[in-house]
Amino acid sequence: MSQFNELTRNGLWNNNPALVQLLGLCPLLAVSSSVVNALGLGLATLLVMVGSNVSVSLIRHHVSTTLRLPAFVLIIAAFVTCADLLMQAYAFTLHGILGIFIPLIVTNCAILGRAETFASKNPLLPAATDGLMMGLGFALVLLLLGALRELFGQGTLFGDMQLLFGPMAQGWRIEVFANYDFLFLVLPPGAFFANGLLIAAKNLIDDRLEKRRQPVTAKESRRVRVTGIIK
Repeated sequence: MSQFNELTRNGLWNNNPALVQLLGLCPLLAVSSSVVNALGLGLATLLVMVGSNVSVSLIRHHVSTTLRLPAFVLIIAAFVTCADLLMQAYAFTLHGILGIFIPLIVTNCAILGRAETFASKNPLLPAATDGLMMGLGFALVLLLLGALRELFGQGTLFGDMQLLFGPMAQGWRIEVFANYDFLFLVLPPGAFFANGLLIAAKNLIDDRLEKRRQPVTAKESRRVRVTGIIK
């Protein structure tokens, strides 16, 4: 159980691929201009990461060292093709908006890195857990970045969610700021700025938590004596 707790903490926080490893930043910054775009890419990446980790773990004893990397790339490409076809079938308009960044999941270093460093060396269940948590960590950062950029760039939240969830999501759009448009956050420079804020916030939280965990020094823990002279 401790191993799965550690995998969860690493994927969601301690070793988050987007905030700590800084992998997969190209699609992260390119398509996170809105919640629906971020969620679409996040779900596709999550599917590919879990599927590739599970497959790599299953074949880890049957692939030689020289063929390991090409085999991993082929496995990842197969799952990316599945995600691409599913999105074309059920969210065609969103697929067109995301464009080349769906096929480019194949080149996401976070996915290949987890397949090489973890899934190829661990059994099925830990490998699947690692893929799920790393994928969730990446998707959550994408979602948060998309929400920040959509909210402070366009003044709305959950706009165009029908592109992913169909007609039932037509009324999910929330207009927080009326007649609001801050173009900087919608454009690529705003993505770098917003992601930098997220990284800074995480580092600040980690720093505060680290200070709380530090043991109290002897000087700080000294108690005042009722009698006698304190030196």
